[in-house]
Amino acid sequence: MGCTSCATGANGQPKGCKNNGTCGTDGCNKLTVFDWLSNMSLPGDQEPYKGVEVRFKNGRKHFYQNSEDLTLSIGDVVATEASPGHDIGIVTLTGELVRIQIKKKKQPSDLKTLPKIYRKATQKDIDIWQKCRDKELAVQKQSREIAMRLGLKMKISDVEYQGDGSKAIFYYTAEDRVDFRELIKEFARTFNTRIEMKQVGFRQEAARLGGIGSCGRELCCSTWLTDFRSVNTSAARYQQLSLNPQKLAGQCGKLKCCLNYELDTYLEALEEFPGTDVKLKTQKGLASCQKIDIFKRQMWFAYENDWMNWHQLNVDKVNEIVAMNKKGKSPASLEEFIEVVEVRNEELFNNVVGQDSLTRFDRPKRSRNKKRTKSKGKNRNRKRNRKPQKNG
Repeated sequence: MGCTSCATGANGQPKGCKNNGTCGTDGCNKLTVFDWLSNMSLPGDQEPYKGVEVRFKNGRKHFYQNSEDLTLSIGDVVATEASPGHDIGIVTLTGELVRIQIKKKKQPSDLKTLPKIYRKATQKDIDIWQKCRDKELAVQKQSREIAMRLGLKMKISDVEYQGDGSKAIFYYTAEDRVDFRELIKEFARTFNTRIEMKQVGFRQEAARLGGIGSCGRELCCSTWLTDFRSVNTSAARYQQLSLNPQKLAGQCGKLKCCLNYELDTYLEALEEFPGTDVKLKTQKGLASCQKIDIFKRQMWFAYENDWMNWHQLNVDKVNEIVAMNKKGKSPASLEEFIEVVEVRNEELFNNVVGQDSLTRFDRPKRSRNKKRTKSKGKNRNRKRNRKPQKNG
């Protein structure tokens, strides 16, 4: 959902508010929270909560106290306390829901410890803030050139100016520890402002920059995901995914966070399955597991002296054989436990709309022979209809 300024412009071209996700209407912001308490009135003896959530560039949010009792609503541009000077942000949440968000993010609930909101931003504040935002891209490009000239193994992913322009925050990623003392001196001389360096992880960098994932949707970390849990390769093994780093890695270069979404369901389903290293003892010989299907609850086994022939068994039948082996009993063979399932003709694939034809949308070519035969027929009729000429 986007704001009205993000609609299409002339000739159907995308217009865009050119604020990179920081529009004033709060319609196309990242990591927004729906205020489901906005249409509910407080009890008569309770005062409204004075905590306010303010968002800055790329979804960075902080909590502030409304000590001046300003009338604030979502989308208001405010001047907040910063060190040094003040910063400019947009109000994203007010009221009792701010108290819940503070508790959820495990921050101190005492309002006196929170920084203050000075005032609603004036037009002069907004002009200075917008001027600083406009030069961030050029500063980022120049800062990368300086880092490369100094030979530092780091990547400056983003630059954020404070609302009053008194400080610039440089976000960078690096594999190892970087000594950037000389870099800060160079930045201070070049940009003539206070410099602050912040190292972020590769997941946080992808969340700040955003993008489209392999699923075709926006990245989870830049839209709704706020906590980054560790992802192991065992999550892919439990879900029987091929351990291909190109398919399992996201834009951050790490394992995709979505590998953890369905992991609990897979682990719960695998509790009914015996271990894949369990061998079934039969009178015909030992059988080892070759493949499992979690959704169909099926397992395939093969005898050790006949690896080419696989036998499909249900999980319940496999558990029954394992229980017999624990009691010292062995069935005659695995073939006794195979269930033959008859497939009905109605369940087979029926080509109703001609999906197997690759040329079903091509226009049929007209043969030239028909035109030739028609022209020949017309010429013959003309010769027959001609009247014989009289001599003399």
